[in-house]
Amino acid sequence: MNVETVHLVYPHGARVSAPDSIGRELGRRLERRYRVRYYDWDGDGRIVPGPADVLLGHPHPSPRTTFRRSLDQPGWRRRLMLAPFNHGDLGQVAFEDPIVRRCDRFLAIAGHYWSDTLPRSACSHWEPKMVRLDLAIDRADFPVIERRFAPPGDRKVLYIGNTSRWKNTGYLSAIADRLPGTEFGWMGAGAPIRGVRPLGYVDFATPEGRAAVARYDFMLTVGTADANPTTILEAMSWGLVPVCTPQSGYAGVPSIPNVPLGDAAKAAETLRSLLVAPDADLAAMQRANWERLDRNHTWDGFATAVVEQIEGHDSPPLGRESPARRARFWIAAATSPYSRPGRAARRVGRRGRRMLGPLTARGRA
Repeated sequence: MNVETVHLVYPHGARVSAPDSIGRELGRRLERRYRVRYYDWDGDGRIVPGPADVLLGHPHPSPRTTFRRSLDQPGWRRRLMLAPFNHGDLGQVAFEDPIVRRCDRFLAIAGHYWSDTLPRSACSHWEPKMVRLDLAIDRADFPVIERRFAPPGDRKVLYIGNTSRWKNTGYLSAIADRLPGTEFGWMGAGAPIRGVRPLGYVDFATPEGRAAVARYDFMLTVGTADANPTTILEAMSWGLVPVCTPQSGYAGVPSIPNVPLGDAAKAAETLRSLLVAPDADLAAMQRANWERLDRNHTWDGFATAVVEQIEGHDSPPLGRESPARRARFWIAAATSPYSRPGRAARRVGRRGRRMLGPLTARGRA
């Protein structure tokens, strides 16, 4: 039976940045083949499918939201989960464990680092269901900034993002401390980042926003558990050279230099070498990144990979897992700061009291 309607549960607003760009750009391309119905990620409706319908979307931590309420409705032709993935912070993804097992496929937006290390991770049992996707951007939204790299001694480093714990901004400060005289700037919101110049929210769609970016030569991100950050792709498109930890998803790419986690001195040394590198070397990295964007990070390519799964028929079982791993996931989901922690903490407490009550009674006897 041919697919007629795709029910897409994903942010899909007008912003050029993710996650809205994902839902909007994917939806536009799916509309060339299917009827597409759009739903908010945090909506609370329930979808009743037709026999040729596909559910495609991003689950929310709350069980009372559209994707999760619709998943077990009978009649779906395909159930496809589409979401960023990393296994570096189990609290981010543990709530998805019972969801992954009920989907035909998990379309994981993730850098190669996370798929390469997946077999040695707590999420290895998901591997048979997973299809890795490279995130994409529209390069017209992030046009090349016409400028030359600053001369050695004047080059500047930019961080774009928030101060969530996996962004590891304390480590960013430690690196900046070891490079006195080098300007580190920050575009984004959150608690102050020591040693980094705050620039606040910047609208990259405006000439003023692009002029602010043009003051910098490198974009540095040092996340501990970042799936496939769009800021790296945006920086590449503008012409900045991105530098990141492997745990930001990119590893072993010469034009995207890596800095290690947990060694600020070594990370600073890597940056120091770039701050004095010949212009020709940086320009070569810049060209390689533009070629990489055009080859691997287009919305047409992203949509083609999704369509292949929409039209597919397979639904592999999960890999082997132990009861101990199931328990680990349950605890991580219940205590995660990303999964409605107040209610989760109360649930843990209630279950703990039920389990410990008889033991406590025996102890008093």
